[in-house]
Amino acid sequence: MTMPGEDRFFRAGDARLRYRDEGAGPAVVLLHGWTLDLEVWDPQAADLARELRVIRLDRRGFGLSEGTPDAAADAADLEVLLDRLQVAQAALVGMSQGARAAIGFALRHPGRVPGLVLDGPPGDAAGLATGDEDEFSIDEFRRLAQAGGLDAFRTAWRGHALMRLHSGDAGAHELLARMLARYPGRDLQPDAAPPGSPVGPADPGRLTMPVLVVNGEFDTRRRRLAGEQLCRLLPRVERAIVAGAGHLANLDNPRAYNAIIRSFLQRQSRAAA
Repeated sequence: MTMPGEDRFFRAGDARLRYRDEGAGPAVVLLHGWTLDLEVWDPQAADLARELRVIRLDRRGFGLSEGTPDAAADAADLEVLLDRLQVAQAALVGMSQGARAAIGFALRHPGRVPGLVLDGPPGDAAGLATGDEDEFSIDEFRRLAQAGGLDAFRTAWRGHALMRLHSGDAGAHELLARMLARYPGRDLQPDAAPPGSPVGPADPGRLTMPVLVVNGEFDTRRRRLAGEQLCRLLPRVERAIVAGAGHLANLDNPRAYNAIIRSFLQRQSRAAA
């Protein structure tokens, strides 16, 4: 077991990826969203690690991980990490874009996922058509980054509804700013390959494990709609709304967020025992 907060690295294919492994007990893997990294889970890790083994990683191409972001590779990378750590089963918490990785792994390895949390999942994960005023076009951001550099992109993205914090907590704002400054922008380069096909449940009935769908109270209309749609489609689903929070609910209201996640994971651990 690593020390709390200690960075470790593993190789998955051609990329060296960062992860942290804290606590003991039933395992849970935390998967971050776009332009973020594993440190977005700082408000959760120590709290959850009091009774769970908390594993979090920088997805390929984000934070301190090498490679180009690739939704099609995320599930395979997670499989490599869990095998390396000899973790037979782990609940998954997928935030925003990270929900695609969580769904992809759960569809490939349903027996390894006793519980699944989808936090602010994108519309395609619920089978919704792409394109909405609440969302964004990576092609537009790529053009902005190429014309004005990553600083121009960071300024525009920081003002987007999906990145806007509703909390006045200075620490949360500083954490978000550090992660955005660290985002390497490899998927915004002119020669960047397509990020991979979105991983969504074409047949939601295949996700037979218990699923918790989470949105912040002030999440975007599109993300709340996706959450509602998933609740209609999934066979074993619970719904939770984080009060006073936007899309980044774990930063806006960590106390409520942690309580919601912990309660769900505890119930799945008891059911699996």
